[in-house]
Amino acid sequence: MLDQPTNLAVVIGSNRVGRFAPVVAQWFIKQVSAHDSIVTSVVDLDDVRLPERLGTSSGPEVAELADVTRQLAAADAFVVITPEYNHSYPAVLKNVIDWHYTEWQAKPVGFVSYGGQAGGLRAVEHLRQVFAELHAVTIRDTVSFHGAWDRFHADGTPKDPEGCNTAAQTLIRQLEWWAVALAEAREKRPYTV
Repeated sequence: MLDQPTNLAVVIGSNRVGRFAPVVAQWFIKQVSAHDSIVTSVVDLDDVRLPERLGTSSGPEVAELADVTRQLAAADAFVVITPEYNHSYPAVLKNVIDWHYTEWQAKPVGFVSYGGQAGGLRAVEHLRQVFAELHAVTIRDTVSFHGAWDRFHADGTPKDPEGCNTAAQTLIRQLEWWAVALAEAREKRPYTV
């Protein structure tokens, strides 16, 4: 596993009209691009029509979901980019999480959140509980943007890059460590529940 790059899936967890998520996602993906040992794929939930009912087995949404499932299954690690809606995370994110199970197991999940005063941290705390149920390992350190709309220039660059860039690099290093360690463990002994 050490001779292969870590496959990181960045899940953009908002599909709200006028969402700020793409600004945060582009900034984070640029942070990851400094690491030659990581390849990134993006799962933008605004681009995916998810089936409305669990257990649905046909229809165009199921085909779109199959593409997402392949991306998640191939990933060694995840970063979830989430806003905070009503002290929690968006429904579309819960939907995509619930449509999958084994894809998350024994893999690390990091969080980049944004919002008002709380910076999306309440959403992250709820997500930690959900991912624990899916047997994923959540990374302790997060990146959060309090008052996010005022923290970026119009071109999508942070107004105070030092703090958020440092936090991102800490998250990425921890995520990569866990991704490699868990991939090696899964290779030696497949994870079964």
